[in-house]
Amino acid sequence: GHETCATSWRTGRAVARIPRVSGGGTHRAGQGAYGNMARGGHMFSATRTWRRWHRRVNVTQKRHAVATALAASTLPPLVMARGHRIGQVAELPLVVS
Repeated sequence: GHETCATSWRTGRAVARIPRVSGGGTHRAGQGAYGNMARGGHMFSATRTWRRWHRRVNVTQKRHAVATALAASTLPPLVMARGHRIGQVAELPLVVS
C-alpha cells in the first residue's frame, strides 16, 4: 500500500500531472507522490528480470574480505570508530563460542 492518499490535479494548473498529496496545513500537502520522479516515490519499472540485483563475487575476494575484516577488528581505534564501547573488553577480537 501507499503511505499517503494522492490524486492528480489534472490539467489547467500549470503543474506536472503527477499525483499530489491531498489536504492542507502541512508541508506534505500538494507534493508529488507515487511516481518515479517524486520524492519518496517508487522506482521506474522495478520488476525487471535482467536487472543484476545480486552480483557474483570471486571466492578469493570473499575470503580476502573476511580476513581483512577480522584483522581490522583487532585494532581498538577502528572498533571504537565504528561506535562500539570496548572499555570492559579484555582483548580484541572478542570471540564468543
